[in-house]
Amino acid sequence: METNDIQKEQAWRRKTALFIISQAITLFGSSIVQMAIIWQVALETSSGLWLTLLTLSSTIPQTVISLFGGVWADRYSRKRLIIGADLSIAAVTLLLAIVVLFRETANILPLLLVVSALRSFGSGIQTPAVSAVIPQIVPEEQLIRYNGINGSMMSIVQFASPAVAGAILAVGSFHWILLLDVATAIIGNGILCFIPISKQKGEEQKQSNSFFSDMKAGISYAVKDQKVKNLLLTYGSFIFLSVPSSFLTVLLIERTFGDSYMYLTVNEMTGFAGMVLGGILLGTWGGFKDRMKTLIYGLLGFGLLSLGLGFMDNFWLFAICMFFMSFFIPVVQSSTTTILQEHVPAEKQGRIFGLLGTMYSGFMPLGTAIFGPLADTVRIQWLVIICGLLLIGMSGLQFLRKN
Repeated sequence: METNDIQKEQAWRRKTALFIISQAITLFGSSIVQMAIIWQVALETSSGLWLTLLTLSSTIPQTVISLFGGVWADRYSRKRLIIGADLSIAAVTLLLAIVVLFRETANILPLLLVVSALRSFGSGIQTPAVSAVIPQIVPEEQLIRYNGINGSMMSIVQFASPAVAGAILAVGSFHWILLLDVATAIIGNGILCFIPISKQKGEEQKQSNSFFSDMKAGISYAVKDQKVKNLLLTYGSFIFLSVPSSFLTVLLIERTFGDSYMYLTVNEMTGFAGMVLGGILLGTWGGFKDRMKTLIYGLLGFGLLSLGLGFMDNFWLFAICMFFMSFFIPVVQSSTTTILQEHVPAEKQGRIFGLLGTMYSGFMPLGTAIFGPLADTVRIQWLVIICGLLLIGMSGLQFLRKN
């Protein structure tokens, strides 16, 4: 390899590492805040309805704004969008911290819904831009590895978040967690400011079409391209069917094993530890050459372990099953993201990742709106088992489509 090629490789690797680190730092603070809010609502109310309201407030705004955020990510500086959205989230969090200093946390449950909604708006702008930046700075043949590494880094952060949140809540007040989020946003975006990211084609030509013409073109492309449409619907279905085993486990643990911060912390940490291992595997192995094969095995593994999760009546066996089930989450997410990054033209990627964000933030609250109230009348274990069976069936359907 020539000296010039070595320097170029070192440059993009260094740039990618700094970008991933900057996003991991900001995610660390955000994850701690979100964890603390969920725990606060769950332990104060023990209500599936309240958890449903919290989930809807933290996802529906993102569903709506992601469509716009995707277009903005193709028309404007993705770096500026990421920084602006993240600092806006930090400002909202800071205002909540000031309010909490003067009021009891038990009396601010409605305010937590409002703050979650505002944070969700910011995420809807930030997420498509982050996903679209990675293929700008990483060579195509390295995408699945770095998506795996990025997923693993995010999982490590989320793995540590419950422990940090639990430790802070055990010895301190809720507002310290909020202030920590503000600090991490400042540090992470400070790093991002010094990372050079080139303009994308759409940013240079943003005046040629109207905003809504660009949005319509992105949606039309997703509908007409069979591969993109199939991936978006598959990912949305995966998110919908994973709700009972991923997002309602706080209630399942509280009702089955007892009201304990320790159980909640162990559950979250084992889940994220599994995600870390899955991301590391993809980062070192790179998945199958056929990306769809990687996706199919990810769906199948998650479905089988979700099925097993529904039969666990011992907490530690439950935690082990959660660990192995979570292993397949980055497999599904990274393979889906990589297929889209490799298949979709660069100038359309912001809009497509905006739609992917809509699949997540749309199907997850839809699942929660259905399964959350059901969890107050039906045993959550039955919901977990049924959805596990449907996920296994979905992996079989993808196998048949592929062949």
